[in-house]
Amino acid sequence: MNTENDVIKFDAAQAEDSVGYLIARARTMLSRAVDESLRDLDITHAQSSVFVMLAMKRCTTAADLSRELLIDSAAMKRTLDKLEKKRLIQRVVNEKDKRLYRLELTEAGKELSAKLPPVYREVLNIGFTGFTEEEIGFLKSLLRKLLANRPLLESKK
Repeated sequence: MNTENDVIKFDAAQAEDSVGYLIARARTMLSRAVDESLRDLDITHAQSSVFVMLAMKRCTTAADLSRELLIDSAAMKRTLDKLEKKRLIQRVVNEKDKRLYRLELTEAGKELSAKLPPVYREVLNIGFTGFTEEEIGFLKSLLRKLLANRPLLESKK
């Protein structure tokens, strides 16, 4: 969908200055820092994202989690299997449709999920050192605007 009003210019010779590259680097940097901070809790950043979604009751099924976290269903199944093996989540049969499972945190999972906000807060506070509250608010606004274009990208398939 190219128009004469395209705002993004991409020059392979200057890829390190492209917005996509910078977003990817920032995400990787923060994700690795979270992974390192979660090491003592014996979970990964990807696994902790599942906890956050389940604790907030934002997602209740593997399909919901896959869609929300943009993770393919096979990778999500592997993640859920690991968490279930650690007895941090449980799959509960849906009474209306026995083929479906609802995901819930176990008591151990709830205890662990309560430990996550301070970890994320510490990593983000360090990562955003030098940012003002206004800059963080503006960045969040821009990222929400970007994420609102998800349907446009998905319809491109």
